[in-house]
Amino acid sequence: MSNEYRKDFHPTKGRFVDRSGKTIADENRYWDPIIVSKEEIDAEIARLAGQPLPANGRRESLIVHPLAEANSPGMAPGIQVKLSVLKPGEKTTPFRHNATEVNFCIAGSGHTVVGGKRISFNQYDVWNHPSYAIYSHANDGTDLQVRLTYSNAPLLQHMQTYLPEDEPQAALHPVESAEDKAHAADPKRNSPFGMVPMGADGGILMPYEILINPKRVESRALHFPWQTVKTELDKLEALGSDYVGRRLYMMYNPMTGRMNGVTPNFFATITIRPPKIVDRPHRHSSAAINYFFSGSGYSSVGGHRYEWKSGDLMLTAPGWVVHNHASNDDYVYELTIQDQPLNIYMESLLWQEDLKKPAALLGSEAGFETNRAKVAA
Repeated sequence: MSNEYRKDFHPTKGRFVDRSGKTIADENRYWDPIIVSKEEIDAEIARLAGQPLPANGRRESLIVHPLAEANSPGMAPGIQVKLSVLKPGEKTTPFRHNATEVNFCIAGSGHTVVGGKRISFNQYDVWNHPSYAIYSHANDGTDLQVRLTYSNAPLLQHMQTYLPEDEPQAALHPVESAEDKAHAADPKRNSPFGMVPMGADGGILMPYEILINPKRVESRALHFPWQTVKTELDKLEALGSDYVGRRLYMMYNPMTGRMNGVTPNFFATITIRPPKIVDRPHRHSSAAINYFFSGSGYSSVGGHRYEWKSGDLMLTAPGWVVHNHASNDDYVYELTIQDQPLNIYMESLLWQEDLKKPAALLGSEAGFETNRAKVAA
């Protein structure tokens, strides 16, 4: 019988796979780009809204790629996208999991309480959820509330380490008291075992006492209100048609450091595309999912053209596939979620900004430059 202390394991043996003489790994299986249309999303919103409120208050559907494994249902291999609906006056029960999230309100308004912090949000606002922070959502507005939530749950599910918890009784880390802070500063309560340098190259032996008590970096829930973001974003139109780059801002969480993310897994960027803008083809080993919430255009991905419009959600860039985007006759606004920070930390973020030039390992090698200083002069 399985329980918290005993699991039903079975006798199992490993196996050898002979790779002798092979210098090239098995070819990657690139996931096909998919577009989930506004009409499909609206139909699912209506279906969810027509259901009775579940006991936990969570009316939600995952948006899953056909190639996703059953045990890790993502829209990209490491990115889960969830559609959630709340009617006016409804709320969800508290929940936490060891995944991080990016939340995006696509309709209505309301508030979220995450880790004890209340975030009041409106349409097109973005905010993040730190891992294992207790949160709940509420619709205190007058319209239907619709949210898209992006998380790294598929990666954790693939590793068999995804740990969700409904209605947790207490936070994992209670509020630190003055006594706790005094204890932390007491040298008698700190490990007396230091680090041991190894050679002149910087290697160090770390004792167990530090391994199980690493330096804490506070992870906060951050809110990026659309109206404030849009004011700054619209200024990028002044860069003009000679600008070689993408007119966007990344919503940055300082705790991610040089990994450049809103969570340790994902970056979230908001882009403006003036009419008739065509991006330069490029590619990167990180995957990208775009939600277009104004305008229309097309994406070229792996030699195929995909038309999209406002309200469509698209897997626009499977890892390491050449792609670019273009706007039609109106202004395009889009949210892009990409697992770039995770790839930077893993030293796996190959990025080729110009297909005529070599790729760079971003975060480990020098990256690329735009001509912004020239066109802004």
